Amino acid sequence: MSRGTQSLIGATVRQLRNAKGMSLQQLADSSGVSVGMISQIERDLANPSMRVLTAIRRALNVSIQEMFGEQPDEAPEQGDPPFVRRLKDRPQIDLGLLKKELLTASGHHHLQIMILRVEPGGVSGNTALSYPAEKGGLVLSGELTLTVGEQTSTLRTGDSFVFDSALPHSFKNVSQSTAEILWIIGAVQFDRHL
Repeated sequence: MSRGTQSLIGATVRQLRNAKGMSLQQLADSSGVSVGMISQIERDLANPSMRVLTAIRRALNVSIQEMFGEQPDEAPEQGDPPFVRRLKDRPQIDLGLLKKELLTASGHHHLQIMILRVEPGGVSGNTALSYPAEKGGLVLSGELTLTVGEQTSTLRTGDSFVFDSALPHSFKNVSQSTAEILWIIGAVQFDRHL
């Protein structure tokens, strides 16, 4: 892979859980994700949905950068200011039919920017996500079906969206081609200090 590093999510989850001194059971209790599922994720036997990954991230109280395998205060390339992330340094997570590429520079931010690549049949999970934040994005290519609350819309190349992610929400790609989405999350500040 020419850009960044591809994170094996299992090893990252295990390392973060161990660093927090949490057992599988404690993480399961805090996240609402079963011990068996967490164990499978940690052994790279299962690809977690967006919902599961978010629940685990929130239970571990870590930034999205840390889920991509970065250290919290990892320095940017020599000579670059801390607000820059170079193309070649974008970390990626492969969740099977969903791939995430982090665009946000290293460090602690309340705004996260990434590119989601959703393969045909890819979904955010079987249960809608819901947590305090604002989300928005732009369909760079392809087609994505987005549901927020009780409303559903099919978005195509060039379409954009913004919504309150405290509302249950999910997405799926029912088309025959890969959808590429610029995905932006503006986290509510207290989210990181629970």
